[in-house]
Amino acid sequence: MSDVSTGTGKVVVNRAMSLDGFIAGPGHAMDWIFEYLTADVFPEVMAATGAMLIGRGTYEVGKRMSDQDAAYEGGAQFVLTHEPPDEPDPAVTFLTCGLEEAVATARSAAGGKNLEILGADVAAQCLQRGLVDEILVYVLPVLLGDGVRFSPPSLDRIDLEPFSNTQSGAVTMLRFRVRK
Repeated sequence: MSDVSTGTGKVVVNRAMSLDGFIAGPGHAMDWIFEYLTADVFPEVMAATGAMLIGRGTYEVGKRMSDQDAAYEGGAQFVLTHEPPDEPDPAVTFLTCGLEEAVATARSAAGGKNLEILGADVAAQCLQRGLVDEILVYVLPVLLGDGVRFSPPSLDRIDLEPFSNTQSGAVTMLRFRVRK
């Protein structure tokens, strides 16, 4: 039924995106995502996820959203930040190390399952440094017109190999291997 691997521990950039290429709307709004995407739309993705590495900005947006639980299901949660918050979050491990060490730490905690990378900046840095195995994109049937683009203009060309596309209701999931 699914070709999601649960034993290889891949590093996967996981993104929901509007049809016009935005992963967040104006003001970093992400609530529109949960109009279409819930944990039960593609349960095999959550089952294959052992840990998540989240950028601080994405973590803060998620904290403000009422649907935070829907945004961050999928194993141990690590937030890469230059400055941990004053109040600790018992559900999250804040990492202040370098990117490669953060990926290695979170990947180790994934227990042989996939490490999902969430957050535009962290994902772009991981892609730039060749740390990503796959990109998984949920294309949602909405045009936002403005917001945070899928990738920053500073990201160099990265060649991808499409290997799967799946439709579930109004959501289309596209999967690509990163060519190294």
